[in-house]
Amino acid sequence: MKILVTGGAGFIGSAVVRRAIADGHQVVNLDALTYAACLDNVADVAGDPAYVFEHADIRNRAALDGIFARHRPDAVMHLAAESHVDRSIDGPGAFVETNVNGTYNMLEAARTYWQAQGKPAAFRFHHISTDEVYGSLGANGLFTEETPYAPNSPYSASKAASDHLVRAWHETYDLPVVVTNCSNNYGPYHFPEKLVPVVILRALSGQPIPIYGTGKNIRDWLFVEDHADALLTVLQRGQNGRSYNIGGENEVTNLQLVQKLCAILDRKRPAKNPYADLVTFVADRPGHDQRYAIDPTRIRTELGWHPSVTLDQGLEKTVQWYLDNQHWWRALQSREGVGERLGRQQTASQKMAVSHG
Repeated sequence: MKILVTGGAGFIGSAVVRRAIADGHQVVNLDALTYAACLDNVADVAGDPAYVFEHADIRNRAALDGIFARHRPDAVMHLAAESHVDRSIDGPGAFVETNVNGTYNMLEAARTYWQAQGKPAAFRFHHISTDEVYGSLGANGLFTEETPYAPNSPYSASKAASDHLVRAWHETYDLPVVVTNCSNNYGPYHFPEKLVPVVILRALSGQPIPIYGTGKNIRDWLFVEDHADALLTVLQRGQNGRSYNIGGENEVTNLQLVQKLCAILDRKRPAKNPYADLVTFVADRPGHDQRYAIDPTRIRTELGWHPSVTLDQGLEKTVQWYLDNQHWWRALQSREGVGERLGRQQTASQKMAVSHG
């Protein structure tokens, strides 16, 4: 296939690009190269004749129409998005513009192109989303594809809105779509402001390792290369109009995750004191969801997909990658917002508590 990948210079998008090229597909990588994007992420495939890069913004409909006309893709994998929850708290407008309006532009550009091509049945618009659209779980239960949406942050609300747009374009215009909602990703090329790389890089520099609240928030972790494999599986074999939840089946608290990373670093790059001594609990994020966990039954039973990497194996690979690729992450540390505490806007109830106490 020839696949148009949006956001292909980002963390998950670049893993999809690398995997798609390795699997023998042609790839058109469309990316606006915002603060979180890095073309070094796809340097290994940049010289491949099956790879093309298009510097464009999904908010620019005319540019999208031109790219569809020039490259005539067989499928779209739409990953381009603002994705950092803390940044969405400080500046929600960018998340609405990119995740909602940008997805609308992609849908309309794809629909126009698909109709002009005679509505080929094999065409797919694959929208990649997050489990955060479902909100927060209690101590028990799992997110399924039928779980009602209940987003709690500007980021997750903007992704929920984009999911609804994709569904509506399928129901209203018959655009062939598939939707996937994934758990937390980690692995090589993870932008340095996210939890796993923050822990690794803070530890290596001897700085405090910040953990929100009590560290008891629970996440299901998915190795990014497993996720890329799952996404291409859904693109090729998923049922038109269907959604699929993709999870790593690796639930741990944030504190447990940090402790695992510190233990790996203690072995691989021992310091004078255990790295866990650097753990520092900080004020919690506003609207911080307590627990995410995915039930992957549908993708496992319908498509035969399951993760191949355990959490311990994936964290080992990830830590080693950061130790081996200092040139990559050092070049990104000077980018705006990296290393700063973001997302400290207070809710109304928090402001009241402060004013009364």
